[in-house]
Amino acid sequence: MNTFSFATRHIGPREHDLKDMLETIGVDSIDQLIYETLPDDIRLKKDLELAPAMSEHEYIAHSISLAAKNKVFRTYIGLGYHQSITPPVIQRNILENPGWYTAYTPYQAEIAQGRLEALLNFQTVIADLTGMELANASLLDEGTAAAEAMSLLYEVRERDQKKSNVNKFFVSEVVLPQTIDLLKTRAIPLGIELVIGDHEEFDFSEEFFGAFLQYPGRMGQVYDYSGFVAKAKEHNIKTAVAADILSLVKLRAPGEFGVDVVVGTTQRFGIPLGYGGPHAAYFATKEEYKRSIPGRIIGVTKDTDGNYALRMALQTREQHIKRDRATSNICTAQVLLAVMAGMYAVYHGPRGLKFIANRVHSLAATVAENVEKLGYSQLNSTFFDTVLIKAEAARVKEIAERNEVNFYYPSSDVVAISLNEATNLDDVNTILAIFAEAAGKDAIKATDLSEKSYIPASVERKTEFLKNEVFNSYHSETELMRYIKKLERKDLSLNHSMISLGSCTMKLNAAAEMLPISYPQWGNLHPFVPVDQAEGYQIVLKRLEEQLTEITGFAGTSLQPNSGAQGEYAGLMVIRKYHESRGEAHRNICLIPSSAHGTNPASAVMAGMKVVVTKSTESGNIDIEDLKEKALKHKDKLAALMVTYPSTHGVFESAIVEVIDIIHQYGGQVYMDGANMNAQVGLTSPGVIGADVCHLNLHKTFAIPHGGGGPGVGPICVAKQLVPFLPGNPVVKTGGDDAITAISSAPWGSALVCLISYGYIKMLGAEGLKKVTQYAILNANYIKSRIEEHYKTLYSGERGRAAHEMIVDCRPFKAKGIEVTDIAKRLIDYGFHAPTVSFPVAGTLMIEPTESESKAELDRFCDALISIRKEIDEATEDEPNNVLKNSPHTLAMLTANEWNFPYSRQKAAFPMDYLAENKFWPSIRRVDEAFGDRNLICTCAPIEEYMED
Repeated sequence: MNTFSFATRHIGPREHDLKDMLETIGVDSIDQLIYETLPDDIRLKKDLELAPAMSEHEYIAHSISLAAKNKVFRTYIGLGYHQSITPPVIQRNILENPGWYTAYTPYQAEIAQGRLEALLNFQTVIADLTGMELANASLLDEGTAAAEAMSLLYEVRERDQKKSNVNKFFVSEVVLPQTIDLLKTRAIPLGIELVIGDHEEFDFSEEFFGAFLQYPGRMGQVYDYSGFVAKAKEHNIKTAVAADILSLVKLRAPGEFGVDVVVGTTQRFGIPLGYGGPHAAYFATKEEYKRSIPGRIIGVTKDTDGNYALRMALQTREQHIKRDRATSNICTAQVLLAVMAGMYAVYHGPRGLKFIANRVHSLAATVAENVEKLGYSQLNSTFFDTVLIKAEAARVKEIAERNEVNFYYPSSDVVAISLNEATNLDDVNTILAIFAEAAGKDAIKATDLSEKSYIPASVERKTEFLKNEVFNSYHSETELMRYIKKLERKDLSLNHSMISLGSCTMKLNAAAEMLPISYPQWGNLHPFVPVDQAEGYQIVLKRLEEQLTEITGFAGTSLQPNSGAQGEYAGLMVIRKYHESRGEAHRNICLIPSSAHGTNPASAVMAGMKVVVTKSTESGNIDIEDLKEKALKHKDKLAALMVTYPSTHGVFESAIVEVIDIIHQYGGQVYMDGANMNAQVGLTSPGVIGADVCHLNLHKTFAIPHGGGGPGVGPICVAKQLVPFLPGNPVVKTGGDDAITAISSAPWGSALVCLISYGYIKMLGAEGLKKVTQYAILNANYIKSRIEEHYKTLYSGERGRAAHEMIVDCRPFKAKGIEVTDIAKRLIDYGFHAPTVSFPVAGTLMIEPTESESKAELDRFCDALISIRKEIDEATEDEPNNVLKNSPHTLAMLTANEWNFPYSRQKAAFPMDYLAENKFWPSIRRVDEAFGDRNLICTCAPIEEYMED
């Protein structure tokens, strides 16, 4: 065995397993299997041109050398990003812990109670600090959260406003520049007219449905918005505020002055800067808007036994259900980062947060008072952490950078300085020395922090927050470590067993890929530092773009989108801009096959397109005749086709080239959904097939961990004609020559986790990437062959093969009274996370094993499914008291004095021998979804509920 080969460690099946697997499938070689799976006319004619593969040891040395090229200055730029301190107990036990970072989105609540509790904590933090009734479980970043706020306020306009087409949205000029850019992006396709101006001179015209404010403002000034909000309410104008989360510890909660939505980022709560992300945004609103809130909400409910339980609430907003009627996208979350931010609040508690916020304010006050002693004018009359100094910016910048310090320079005669949690008195004195030199004066030294407050009484926080027990219990490292571990034990993650989720590719997140994200040279870089200070990042990001461009067969790549769903939206916006550039702005019809991902129609509508659904044949393929008919019918307005390849049914459709040619014939562009790219890499590519743009899920095919439902990265790769329109950024130059406005807040999106995909590609190389795809297809077809006598696979290719995933039909079992959900829950008793349930076909399981799983693990999973099939045979429709209907079985059930079930305890909990040495116990029985939605509770219980009488 070549111990230097990363591919050997990443790929699960061993060489000696190959013969048995191929024999089970019924082929002589992997090459024969690939020939029978993939249409020959779309195969790559030559190998990918990538750098030779590195060993893990070589890659770690490489990442260290690149990290050293980043210049980590003391940075006070602000603009929504501030250095924070990640408590080591959180870094080690969450960020660096596969028990947390390899978990999946908590659709299966019974095996996700730990994550769900951590997210409920996060929602409570947000609701308390913002003073709002309801908060969601995170969004992608502050800018996209602001765009969602605008969309919500547009959707909930009064009937008369909708009738009169009231479409103006006011944006204060003190809002962050990247947020304004994102508002522009989202406003264009929705037909919203943005009006940017001075909120103190706003005329509250009836032409406006909403207004957006920043608290504190971009330059640090703290405004009292209570009068503005009251007057807006009088004129039926709803308001949203972007609020700095740490400032809300000291500032009056926006909810107290009547705003409708509060958004922001929780990056200041212990999350590394990471050159822009990933960071968890927040979104809080009133309960009356709960049906319109974007993303996910975690809510309280009960299980079968009436015990307290948590689950994802209000799932009717799920895109697979609402499709083109969806108001946003449920995939827009940053769960791992939200968990960390919530745990930061748990660790520090209200008193710790007050200490941090007071100290940051005192640091800013100390700078303000001392620069005035040097003869400068400090322009902010009120502030939390940012001082604004009238000075010769060029002179200050030259001295500051010589001293390895970054400030923000909004104009030639103003310097802004935003202090942060990591700043100390020595840093303050370095700042003062810089301004002294710029003024040609002797340095003055601050010996103590100022005790003066620059926050007026009208905006000072008077209300308490985080009174719940969880925020007042775990303030020592021992206690927090045990609390984190307690939650982790409730969750089934990839470190326990395979997670065979179709369409979600839960593959190995290798330790060598993950290690660099903890390095301070990668974590402590602000996204808006001068580009020459980020040489290491620039090398990685440029090379990753080149790698992905080569892999997809396209001409250019943007790494900006922060999720796959955002990548869909970005790709469609680029197509939209392309048509406009050709004088064909009227093209707005998007054809989408009925089998497509539910996110596709939602993204198309968000991009201002009208969705026309095309039919599928009985074999699950695109109905070519129906596609031709609809393309011809809409030829003058055809903008795009959204297609997933291999199809969502797990098949390489042989007619894909013909499908693309039809769209091109009528002037449309083809967007290829990259969700199933794990079956393409090294064998074919969207570019070779003939598409024009695709998004890639780096958190699927390219090994970024799912993190319980985020972080994700969804870059878009585009053909030559679309390169000029790749998204830009208003602060740092990125994108094409005719770039669309920003898709996410940071210039390169979630740059920190792009290191993971860069490492994945560097360590696999062209040969390793191709082998990964071959083994993904091998593993899927092995499962298909092993279970085919027991379960029917709905769709397969022309030669009977699956791609990298398959759909197993569970509908016939209804005759036995067994639903697909029963099988999903019973798999928990066998120690497995259920495959994707009822997508894209109701009553089915969608199974994708990935290349990372060994033959032994595949066999355990197949044995579990076969055993469950026998249990189905034993069930009867008229007797629901059976092992499937009662699953999952908890430890409490098994150890209870009474056992009122017609089967043994052993059959319930230990149906197979391997469970005796590696048993996962769900902490609750099945959750009651309907009860939770009828009694929506989305925050922790107040501490009074824990007090004894």
